[in-house]
Amino acid sequence: MMLRYALQTVRDRKAGFLGAFVALLCAAALVTACGTLLETGLRGKIGTERYAATPVLVSADQNVHQTTVKEKKGDPQKTKTKHKAKPVAERAWLPASTVDAVRTVPGVERAVPELTFQAVPLVKGSAAEVPSYGHSWTSAALTPFTLAEGRAPQGAGEVVIDRGLAARAGLRTGSELTVQATGEPKSYTVSGVAKTPGGDLVRQGALFFSDAEAQRLAARDGQVSAIGVLPAPGVDAGRLAGQVAQALKGTTAQVNTGDERGPAEFLDAAGARVKLVSMGGAMGGTSLLVAILVVVGTFALSVQQRYRELALLRAIAATPKQLRRMIGREALLVGLAAGVAGAFAGLPLAAWLYGRFVDGGVVPANLERTAGIFPMFAAVGASLFGAWAAARITGRRIARIRPAEALAEAAVERARPAWARIGTGVLLLAAGAVLVAVLSTLRTEPASTPVTFLAVVVLAGAVSLLGPLVVRGAAALLAGPLKLAGTGGHLATANLRGNATRMASAVTPLALLIGMTCTVLFATPTLGDAARAQAREGVKAGWVLAGQGPGVTGGAAERIRRTPGVTAATEVVHTSVRVGLTKYAAQGVTPAGLTRTWDPAVTGGSLADFGDRSAAVSELAADQLGLGPGSPLKLTLGDGTPVTLTVSAVYARGLGFGDLTLPHALVAAHVDNPLASSVLVAAEPGTGREQLAAAVQGFPGVRVLSAQDADRVRAERQAAGAEINLLAMGLVLAFTAIAVANTLAMSTAERLREFAMLRLAGATRRQVRGMLRTEAVSVLLMGTVLGSGIALAVLTAFSVGMTGTAAPAVMPVAYALVVGVAGLLALVATALPGRVALRVPPVEVATSKA
Repeated sequence: MMLRYALQTVRDRKAGFLGAFVALLCAAALVTACGTLLETGLRGKIGTERYAATPVLVSADQNVHQTTVKEKKGDPQKTKTKHKAKPVAERAWLPASTVDAVRTVPGVERAVPELTFQAVPLVKGSAAEVPSYGHSWTSAALTPFTLAEGRAPQGAGEVVIDRGLAARAGLRTGSELTVQATGEPKSYTVSGVAKTPGGDLVRQGALFFSDAEAQRLAARDGQVSAIGVLPAPGVDAGRLAGQVAQALKGTTAQVNTGDERGPAEFLDAAGARVKLVSMGGAMGGTSLLVAILVVVGTFALSVQQRYRELALLRAIAATPKQLRRMIGREALLVGLAAGVAGAFAGLPLAAWLYGRFVDGGVVPANLERTAGIFPMFAAVGASLFGAWAAARITGRRIARIRPAEALAEAAVERARPAWARIGTGVLLLAAGAVLVAVLSTLRTEPASTPVTFLAVVVLAGAVSLLGPLVVRGAAALLAGPLKLAGTGGHLATANLRGNATRMASAVTPLALLIGMTCTVLFATPTLGDAARAQAREGVKAGWVLAGQGPGVTGGAAERIRRTPGVTAATEVVHTSVRVGLTKYAAQGVTPAGLTRTWDPAVTGGSLADFGDRSAAVSELAADQLGLGPGSPLKLTLGDGTPVTLTVSAVYARGLGFGDLTLPHALVAAHVDNPLASSVLVAAEPGTGREQLAAAVQGFPGVRVLSAQDADRVRAERQAAGAEINLLAMGLVLAFTAIAVANTLAMSTAERLREFAMLRLAGATRRQVRGMLRTEAVSVLLMGTVLGSGIALAVLTAFSVGMTGTAAPAVMPVAYALVVGVAGLLALVATALPGRVALRVPPVEVATSKA
C-alpha cells in the first residue's frame, strides 16, 4: 500500500521532489566522473610508441623496495613479512653487460641496446612544444624507423630526425640543427629523415645519432636505458620473455611485454597514473562528503515542507513504520531515477575533466581513459543509499511522534531542535575542532590536504545540525538593523525567528560553498607565498642565470664564474630522492662559494664543511629521520642509485629550498636532465646585468635575471599549479553552488500559501518581494560569516602546520568575488521563484486544496 502512496506522491508532488532529484543527479554525476578518473589511474593503458616492433623489452626496475618482518605477539616463531615498493623520479639504467646476458638466451635473434636521453632541438615553433629524445641509430629497429630520405648518421656531426619533427621544425636533409642534450649545445647536419609504418610519433620527437655520439651525449658510460629483444622466427614472444626473465633473475632488470612496455617507455605516464588515483580518490571522497551533507539538507527541507501531509496521515491511523516505508520508498524512487541519469551524465563530465588534465600537462595523452561500468554502478548505489539514508534521518521524528503532536508540529515549528540533533551537532563541532588542532601539527602537504577539506565538511555539518539555533541567535542580533528595511524587514525578522529550520537549510550550503571555495583558493597561495618568502630571504645572490630551454649548461656557469666582478656562482639542479620509501624534494648545489649565494637559515652544523659527500637537511627532514650534524644519511637517488652521505647542516628554510640539499655533481650524474635549472650569481657592487649578459651571450637561451625577476618567475609557476588544484576541486565547488541555488529555490517555491495569506492580510507584492530580498541578504550574511569563519580557522591551522606561522594568504579581490557570486546565487534563486509565486492570485491559492 505504501509503495502505491509513494508512487502517487512522487507523481503529484513533482516540484517538491525536483530539488532532491537535482541534488542526487549532480552527486551521481560527480561520483561517476571521479570514479572514472580513479579507474583510469588503476586500469588505464599506456600505449607504446618507440617499442611498437619490440615484443619483449628489458628495462631497469623503477622502484625502491622495502621488506619488513614483524614477529607476532606471543609467538616469536611466527612472523609477518611485508613487501612495499615506491617509484623513483628519474629513469633507472641497466649495466651494459645485461645485453650480453640477454643475447645468450635461446630464441633471441637480436638484443638491441637502447639509449634514451634528452635531446632538445633549438628551433622555434611547435617543434619545441613536443619533448624530444636522443637515441643511437642502432636502436631504430625497435619501432621500426626506416629512412624516408637521406642516409644514416655516419659521424659525430650528423643526425637523423623523425618525419614529424622534420615537419614541425621545417627541416630536411642537409639542414643544420643545433641540439641541446645533456651537455653543451652542438650543431649537426641532418643526414636523413626517418618514418615509421604506424605514422608519425605523437608524444615525442626522435633524434638518432651515431652509436659513439649517442653514448657521449647520454653521459652514461657502461649503461643502457633498455634492451629490445627481437625473437627468432617461430619463437613465441611470451615464452621467450619467461626465459629472459629467468636468465636475468637476481638482477634489477625487468622484462616487459604487451601493455607493460608503455609504462617502461613513458615514465611520466606511469607516475601520472599514481597522481590520477590520488586526485580521483581525493575528489571522490570530498564529493561524497559534500553530497551527503547537501542531500540530507535537501531531503530535510522536502520532508519539512510536507509536515502537514505527514501529520494528517498519522492522524488517520498511519503507523510510524508505514510512514517510514513510504518516505523511504519515495526516496528510493527519486534516488534511482537521479542515480541512473547522473551516472550517464557523469561520463561526458569525466571526459571533459580528463581533457583539461591532459591540456594542463597533469596527465599524458597516451594514458587511455577508461569508461567502465563500475563507476556508474557505484554512482547509482551511492545515490540510492544517500537518498534512503537522508529520508530515514529527516523523516524519523515526524514518524515517531503521536498524531496530535504531529498536527501541532505541522502548524508551528518547534522552539528548539531535538536534543539528539543538538547533541550530534555539538559532537561534529568538537570533531571539527579536533581536526583543526591536528591540522596545525601536520607539516607535509600529502598529510595536511585531506584533513583540510575534511575539516571544512565536518564543520559545515555542525552548522547544518546547529543551524536553527544559529539562525535564531542571528535573528536576535539582526532585529534592529532589519527594522530599518520597513515592512519587509519586519516580515523577514518574523520569518527568521519562526522558521529557523527552513532558513538554516539555506544557510548551510551557502556556508559550505564559501568555506570550501575560500579554502581551495587560498590554501595553495598560503603555502606558495611562504615558500617564495623563504626563497627570497635565502637567496643572497643579486643575479640569477635561467635557461629558456632545458637549463643552463656547465659551460655557461663556468664562463660566468670567470667574469670580472663575480665572486661566486652556484649551479642548482632539482630532483626528488627517497629515504627508505619516503619521498623528499632535493636540490643539488655546487659547494664552492655556496655561503656567498645561499642562506638557508642554518640552525645546526655549518655549510662551511659542505662537500662532495655531504648533505644539508631541513628541520622537518631532520625531525622525521632523527638526523643531526654528523649523522649518516642513507638515501636513494632519483635513478635508484643508493648512496650514504654525512649531514653537515640543518636549516630552517625547507619550504623555499626543499628538504634535502646535496652536492651538484652527485645529483647531476643521476638525473635525466643534468643541466642547472638556475645559477645563483653573487657579484661585487657595480657589476651589472649588461656585463653578465655579455659573458653568456654565446650560450643559446641563457638569460640574466635580477633576484626580483626570479621571484616573479616563481610566482608564475605557483599560479599555474594553483589553476590545476582549482580545476581538480572545481566540480565539487560547482556542485555546492548548484545546491545553494537548488535549496533556496525549493525553500521559496513552497511558500505559495504563505505569500497568499500575506497578500490577503494586506501586504503588497512589493512588500513581499522586499521581505524575500531581506531574507536572502540575511541568509547570505549568516552564510558568509559562518563560511568565512570555517575557512579562516582551517587555513590558519594549515598555515601554522605547514609554514610555522599563522598567516594564511587571503586575496581580498578573490574573496570579494566569492562572496559576490554567492550573493548573486542567493538573490537570483530567491527572486525568480518568488516572482513566479506572486503571479498566482492569492484567493485562488487560499481556496485550493492544501
